[in-house]
Amino acid sequence: MTHISGLTEAKDRVEVLRGEIRRHDHLYYVLNRPEISDREYDLLLKELEELEERFGLVSPESPTQRIGERPRDEFKKMEHMAPLLSLDSVLEEGGLRRFVERTAKFLGRTTAFVAEPKFDGLSVELVYEEGKFTRGGTRGDGLVGEDVTENLRTIRALPLVLGTAIPVPRLLSVRAEVVMPLEGFNRLNRQLLENGKEPFANPRNAAAGSLRQLDARITASRPLDLFCYDILWAEGGVPDLHREDFTRLEAWGLRTEPHRRVCPSLRELLDFHGEMARSRDELPYEVDGIVVKVDSKADQAALGVRTKSPRWAVAYKFEPRKEETVIQDIAVSVGRTGILTPVALLKPVDVGGVTISRATLHNLSEVRRKDVRVGDSVRVARAGDVIPEVMERIPVAGETRSEPFEMPVRCPVCGGEVVVRGAFHVCTNELSCPAQVKGAVKHFASRDAMDIRGLGEKTVEVLVERGYVKDVADLYALEKDQLLTLEGFADRSADKLLEAIRRSRQTTLTRFLYALGIPGVGVHVARVLAEAFGSLESIRKAGRSNLQSLREIGPEISEAVVDFFTNEKNRRVLEKLQRTGIRWDAGIPRARTGLEGKSFVFTGGLETLTRGEAKALVEALGGRAASSVSAQTDYVVAGENPGSKLERARELGVTVIGETEFKKLVGAP
Repeated sequence: MTHISGLTEAKDRVEVLRGEIRRHDHLYYVLNRPEISDREYDLLLKELEELEERFGLVSPESPTQRIGERPRDEFKKMEHMAPLLSLDSVLEEGGLRRFVERTAKFLGRTTAFVAEPKFDGLSVELVYEEGKFTRGGTRGDGLVGEDVTENLRTIRALPLVLGTAIPVPRLLSVRAEVVMPLEGFNRLNRQLLENGKEPFANPRNAAAGSLRQLDARITASRPLDLFCYDILWAEGGVPDLHREDFTRLEAWGLRTEPHRRVCPSLRELLDFHGEMARSRDELPYEVDGIVVKVDSKADQAALGVRTKSPRWAVAYKFEPRKEETVIQDIAVSVGRTGILTPVALLKPVDVGGVTISRATLHNLSEVRRKDVRVGDSVRVARAGDVIPEVMERIPVAGETRSEPFEMPVRCPVCGGEVVVRGAFHVCTNELSCPAQVKGAVKHFASRDAMDIRGLGEKTVEVLVERGYVKDVADLYALEKDQLLTLEGFADRSADKLLEAIRRSRQTTLTRFLYALGIPGVGVHVARVLAEAFGSLESIRKAGRSNLQSLREIGPEISEAVVDFFTNEKNRRVLEKLQRTGIRWDAGIPRARTGLEGKSFVFTGGLETLTRGEAKALVEALGGRAASSVSAQTDYVVAGENPGSKLERARELGVTVIGETEFKKLVGAP
């Protein structure tokens, strides 16, 4: 190590070493062009570590700070600077054709697209301030994720300081995908097996599990890689074209995937899809399709977004991987809405790195169409490389086949009568069927519904099995003594769950409608119904024709809504729910609130309200809770430790208020 005697000399040498190490990281992990040996690299890093420690020069962006020192108790939440939207997907050429045609019809002209690989990994947001990596989080629900900053720092492909080949925005948000290369995945699984531990099912699960370790040292030991593919937000504006995102990302030293193409037509998109499908097995990491995005950002803005997915992008999946196995039995599962689904229990087989032992058969019509029976040899696949599915039977010469499969006339869970509705067999026992009750309660408590934090799947199953919860309304009658009898519950965890249940009583009509689990009524349709009719009673009394007068409501959904509210069992549960003290919108004359159409953005932690409760208050008064700050934002509500949204609000001159002012504004106690 070079002899250093003074602080000034040490600072100069530290900056030289950091610059050299960053350059070699970029050459090795991004450009795949190493210039020095691992030993030479380690000597540079060791010299830097010793100088930083000796002269007190450690800083967060130093290459020596990629590995955390101790495990954390839990992940904090991280608000995204811009929504991390999910993608709709298509599985065949016709679906892509319709996407291209819809886009042209909406814009009134054709437009160019950018096609790029669809990674099978974990989506994250990376935030840089003054060119330095300051925080990063998982996608979560698209608006709020988990802060995994320290774990992301351990990924060598992620630069802690951006390059300056072109000017770097003072504040920058980038979307990236964390993946585990196949070679590293196989090596990790071999190590886990040799240590007597359960291996990961596939590289995506391995990447997600590795990034979400509370101990960043474990993450650092895992072979993770990272690719950047979107500029979500940048001070001074984003490029006019998506293709230009990649030019800027690469100039800043961020790693991108080179297999991408600007495609002016459907034909070129199909050609790119075919080329990627043929070469997918040659790539060092998993891809399960291509992503097609409208190139022009102005066109993207014009096309807009749905509830959680953009209208300007779509994923075109590859043909699923297929393998051969044998059906050992056919079982029947019962879902939340009472639909019975035949499930093939298979002789375990590896399909694209995942061991498959069961696969859906969808319904009786599909079973008969494919003519599959117990004992048959079949070809199975992961539909969209995710959900296992029996694709076809493989005839075997001279085989003696079993009898054709028939659906049961009684529910296999509760013994209730099974009826045929269209293509499906349905248990009529509804809210008395344990399988349906479990599904209904899980849905009722989910994030977009009543948002009861801490009520997990296993807890719901035990509550129903023990008879503590016979319908969703029983959640509000749970007692602490009952929870303390459950495995994993102590005083604090029981109190926290009961408090979450109590808080969920204050909600919105949209959330409540979605929580009821009416077939076809997702979050968007629930919002449409709530805004159109204004009250539960009006929706309950609306006939099919009134419902279908709404653009988003078709015959099937209108029939499902009417059937739900005329069902006597459902009516009794609704009355029971209302007696528990659940409140939404009621008694608030929207026309006089003065908040109709007003846009609110929340940043930081509130002291007396959860984020869900605050948003519910806004929506109940006819306002809108947005995820990002723009010139159209009316109020930014700043709590404890506010993020960059507060700074953005001040730049745009948006009104900033605290929790006390917010509660006065919405009339909260």
